[in-house]
Amino acid sequence: MKILFQGDSITDAGRDRSDPHNLGEGYPKYAAENIAEAFPDMDFEFVNLGISGNQTIDLVNRLEEDFIAQQPDVVSILIGINDVWHRAATKEWLSDEKFEENYRTVLEAIKTRTNAKILIIEPFLIPVEDKLFFREDLDPKIQIVRKLAREYADAYLPMDGLLAAGYIGTEPTVYAADGVHPTEEGARFIGDYYLEAVCDLIDETAE
Repeated sequence: MKILFQGDSITDAGRDRSDPHNLGEGYPKYAAENIAEAFPDMDFEFVNLGISGNQTIDLVNRLEEDFIAQQPDVVSILIGINDVWHRAATKEWLSDEKFEENYRTVLEAIKTRTNAKILIIEPFLIPVEDKLFFREDLDPKIQIVRKLAREYADAYLPMDGLLAAGYIGTEPTVYAADGVHPTEEGARFIGDYYLEAVCDLIDETAE
């Protein structure tokens, strides 16, 4: 069973891009470990094609080679924070309409041109002072991702909310020191929830 991880630097996580099976040091590594442990009698091919700095338009641009040609059994997507961050200095935000159009293009192609189960992970932001204003653009885009998930996803991880619950009683930056890129603890946190979300998809695909 082929599981494809897609996204930006949070997914890339320092992977060796010359080897698509190198998962880096982020949540794909821990998700794959969890999956392999939970399904010891199954053979998995884990592929990480996340690219640091990517925005939704970049996923559109590499749709053919890095999504369709891969023909995964399960594909997960975590994208969106760079659509906000890359415009934060000027607040010349990408329109919500264009954001939705980009993301929908990717999802529609996966849905119609592969047999993959789709796991969408919503973008998130850990509260750090210098990025709190990202919320004015990020929050509406999270709502768009949730809407698209209702249309296209086979499973959904509301990661912004899950992290908000997770750091109750502790310092939020334990999960991402800069508010965006997970620490090891943050990556393990996502990896654990990834397993919960993907188990049914694996079972359905294996039937």
